[in-house]
Amino acid sequence: MRIGIFVFLHIFFIDTSIAQNQYPIILIHGFMGWGTEEMSGYKYWGGDNDFQEYLESFGHEVYTVSIGPISSNWDRAIETYYQIKGGQVDYGKKHSNHYKIIQKPKNKNWDGLYPQWNSDNPIHIIGHSLGGQTARMLQFLLENQIYADSSNFNFEESDLLANKKLKWIRSITTISTPHNGTTLSNIVTRTLPFMEELMGLAAIIDNRVYSFDLEQWGFNRRTNESWKKYIERLRYHPAWKTKNFCAWDVSLEGARQLNTYLKANEDIYYFSFATGNTSKDKNSSNHKPNPNMSIALRPNAYIIGKSTQCWSASDCTDSTWYENDGIVNTISQLGPKSVESRSDNIIIYDNKDDLVTGAWLFMGKYTMDHKAFMGHGNYSEEIIKIVYEVFNEHSKRLKSLPIFK
Repeated sequence: MRIGIFVFLHIFFIDTSIAQNQYPIILIHGFMGWGTEEMSGYKYWGGDNDFQEYLESFGHEVYTVSIGPISSNWDRAIETYYQIKGGQVDYGKKHSNHYKIIQKPKNKNWDGLYPQWNSDNPIHIIGHSLGGQTARMLQFLLENQIYADSSNFNFEESDLLANKKLKWIRSITTISTPHNGTTLSNIVTRTLPFMEELMGLAAIIDNRVYSFDLEQWGFNRRTNESWKKYIERLRYHPAWKTKNFCAWDVSLEGARQLNTYLKANEDIYYFSFATGNTSKDKNSSNHKPNPNMSIALRPNAYIIGKSTQCWSASDCTDSTWYENDGIVNTISQLGPKSVESRSDNIIIYDNKDDLVTGAWLFMGKYTMDHKAFMGHGNYSEEIIKIVYEVFNEHSKRLKSLPIFK
């Protein structure tokens, strides 16, 4: 009898260990984000804390990429690929010619955080804010061959853009991501695209290390140039007049365009976490910021909480878009929607449902600011405990996913 129990337990634990994957987790930052070597040790993923270190303490293999903080998702996805895999960045001949950028910036050549990345060694991706869109773009580029000249059916020459790489991603998790855009972007880009936040960053950055990673535009900070003058030059950069800039991607129109071709794959697991920190006004359908919302984000929250934007004369947002986290409309964070073609399926997950591939599992809304989930701004120790628990439980969930067959 004892031998039988021993054999059963032995087989059980072997089967359990086989079922669990050992795929690494890749963290992709959002708009105005930075890498582990920047900002004098102040982490994008954790602020004064360190979410990467926290996940590693549980035995997970984790890497953080540092990509263009205000670049388009196309550029950011390609930078993510080469930072993980290693090699010289190549934005593609067609894309580079169209936007008049440097196709292969010399300073963007990396050894690779995880050079063995392939279909036998796939990855889990967790993206915050814009990073979630970037993850979806990376999936698209991996799964498709990109034409350099569609008229002659010539493909790009880079390894990434010329060849399909299926089953390189096991899961994509998004946190506070504007899958369907944010109405804030449509408002801000009519004046100066995100310049208020850029100027605010410049005011605190003098003694820290930070890069806008715009080498592809031939735009670098000059020797002995003050941050103030650098930002002023940045204000009039030609990128803002193109669609090769993050402001377009997170606009309602830009996000809708992305959603027509960034589709869920039946082999991949998708998870979305949302944030919101506003409440409905008693006298109207508008939303206003909660008392514990960061003061810096309250003006944004008021604007988003009452603004209606239209894609066309008959297609506009409504009051369901008013709830927000100070940057992104909460409803936009659940998962991507498209009217031009098939939308991805979004399932509200309650921890009792089975995990499925090819659909977005909405993991719930957390009452906190857009930046608080990353440990930035006005947050309490209680919020950090909640975020730690979310990362702990979700990392276990990712590890429990079956390996690719």
